[in-house]
Amino acid sequence: MKILVLGATGATGRLLTEQLLERGHTVRVIVRSADRLPEKVKQADKLEVIQAAVLDLTDEELARHAADCDAVASCLGHNLSFKGIYGKPRKLVADAVRRTCEAVRANEPEKPVKFVLMNTVAVLDRDQNETHSFKEKLVFTLIRLLLPPHRDNEAALAYLKTEIGSENPVIEWSAVRPDGLIDKDEVSEYEVYPTLQQSAVFGDKKTSRINTAHFMAELISNPDTWAKWKGRMPVVYNTFLDKASDA
Repeated sequence: MKILVLGATGATGRLLTEQLLERGHTVRVIVRSADRLPEKVKQADKLEVIQAAVLDLTDEELARHAADCDAVASCLGHNLSFKGIYGKPRKLVADAVRRTCEAVRANEPEKPVKFVLMNTVAVLDRDQNETHSFKEKLVFTLIRLLLPPHRDNEAALAYLKTEIGSENPVIEWSAVRPDGLIDKDEVSEYEVYPTLQQSAVFGDKKTSRINTAHFMAELISNPDTWAKWKGRMPVVYNTFLDKASDA
């Protein structure tokens, strides 16, 4: 398979890129700076690098980069700095998702292209009747007002749900929702659920970035995993034993 990865120099994106290459896939990345890729990734034979900001590409350029890809994975996110949170582009994730999906549709692929989006448990799956408690509603009202990246994540998922939908003949999608991201050196046991298993604000479960990357790679690589989770918003948690080992 050939996979287009957006956000490949990010904390999770670089792990996903590495895992896809280890599985033998050809990986095409769109990155601002190739120097930020890990050496192991840069030296891979099946890596193709497009050095550009994804939103700076023309529609034609983006369509060309997506043309022969079987899947697209987005690990784009906002840097945790004042400029990253409040500066432009405010709709980095949503605009990249929309424009990449439009590029895929313009190419009219013969079979559906998989789109895997890394999102967050802070965005609810209303189709699964997920709701916030009163305290959570107060918190998320403030988050929505004060933190543009949260609105960006909501808009990205809204686009997939409403504009792409579940019966699109060209694009199939899945949105992966980790909780409380932490760094780990190795893939460990993790659990995947169709809905939240705890409060997105007050819960104590964690998800390692490497486990998030592993599940995204599984979605792309494993037809059975994809069949189970396409058109859905799976939630990924490290297992209790793994969480306990951090104590």
